[in-house]
Amino acid sequence: MKFRRKALVVIPGLILLAGASALAQSGRRLKVVPPPPPPPVAEPADTKTQNQDEVPPVTAQKSEVYACSDDKTLTRVLDPDANKEQTFTMKQVDTSAKILKRPPPSYTREARSAGVQGYVILRVVLSSNGKIGQIRVLRGLPAGLTESGIRAACKIQFEPALKDGKTVSQSVQVEYSFRLY
Repeated sequence: MKFRRKALVVIPGLILLAGASALAQSGRRLKVVPPPPPPPVAEPADTKTQNQDEVPPVTAQKSEVYACSDDKTLTRVLDPDANKEQTFTMKQVDTSAKILKRPPPSYTREARSAGVQGYVILRVVLSSNGKIGQIRVLRGLPAGLTESGIRAACKIQFEPALKDGKTVSQSVQVEYSFRLY
């Protein structure tokens, strides 16, 4: 009888001990072998000469002046006073410039992946000839968002301001909001 009682207590204990030791780790870790890198792709010889001729992209900085170009690249104006026509503020003109179309800027992949949000504020000259003049960065954002704002400002369509019956250049402040939803 005593043997049976001890056996009833010991046998389930042995079963639990055997099960726990079977499930326990041995202490060794499984080595994870990374996949092999892709084979290198040979570049054609022509691209090396093209890359040398390419102009590096402009990184917009605060208080710098930029101009729109026909090939949709940004051009930094080194001497903003060199070819400066007289610009007026909204209070100095008889009829303010009327913005007809203001396309939104695009969010860059880099800024989206980094979670960059905020405002880009630009001072834009709406020239008397109906084209965008100089653009000054008042407040910028990193990751290409300032450049995106400048490119969007270059696409603004407007009717020039009037002073004494003549078209004149007017400077306006343009603000672009960048928000991730």
